[in-house]
This record gives sequence, C-alpha cells and structure tokens, in this order.
Amino acid sequence: MERFRAAKPPYPDLIAGAVAWGVQMLVSAMLGLYLRNGLETSRLAEVAALYFLGGLLSWPFALPVARFLAFNRPPEARFAAFFVTLTLATILMTAFLFAMEYRIFYSRWHAPFGSLAWAFQFVFTSISAFYQFLVIGLRLFLPLGLVCLVVSSYHLAKRMR
Repeated sequence: MERFRAAKPPYPDLIAGAVAWGVQMLVSAMLGLYLRNGLETSRLAEVAALYFLGGLLSWPFALPVARFLAFNRPPEARFAAFFVTLTLATILMTAFLFAMEYRIFYSRWHAPFGSLAWAFQFVFTSISAFYQFLVIGLRLFLPLGLVCLVVSSYHLAKRMR
C-alpha cells in the first residue's frame, strides 16, 4: 500500500514536470530538425506541436509508473526506472499522436465509421503510422532528447528517496 502512496506525485511536480518535459522534447525536436535540414520544412508548427504534446501528455503517465517501480530501490534502480519509463511513455505518446494525425488525414478515403472495413483501415493505418514514426520521427529526439532524458532521470532518482 505504501508503494501506491509513493507512486502518487505531488501535483506541482506533475503539472510543472509535464510542461518542462514537453518543452524539452520540443527543443530536442527543433534542434534535431535544425541539425538535419536547417529547420526547412513546411510543417514546422505541426512538428513542434507534436513533440511538445508528446512530452506534455506522456509525463503524467510516466511519472507515477516510474515512482511505483522506483519505490524503496537503490539509486541505480531508481534511475533505470525513470529512464526506461520516460523513454517508453514519450515515444509511445508521440507516436500515438502522430498516428492519430495520420489517421485524420487518411480518413477521407476510408469506409464509413463503425464498419468492418473502417476497423481494418483504422488499425492498419495506425500501425503503419506508428512504424513510420519509429523510422523517421525518433531521430528528432537525438541528440538533445537523450541528454534531457539522462539529466531528468538522474534528477528524479536523486529526489526520490
């Protein structure tokens, strides 16, 4: 029971952390775009929003899970819990948002909502968008996103005793 109480983060950490993590992922993506093509893309605002929201919305899921896993563990295990949980949550949330945007774009050519054909189209469009994000989108988390991940995981592991 104490593990569950420890997993619940204070609201300021949840809110401020989500905004800070979102900003870090936004800056990471913009640096990645700048290093690859000098920010020359017609979809800069959409990419910025995607990575910011991916970070912002992943934090409230990642933090309690990581705190649950890190409870009463040595510092190295706490660091690993935060590192892995933040990594997975951020990638999954950003990929999910990308897939939903992808789905919205292609929905005009799909079958009517609720039909069996629509269900197949929804699933396979989402899977292909997720794969496309993993192949193309993950690169924008590097190199700065990895630094942010290590620093944030270290900070969170150190704060949780």
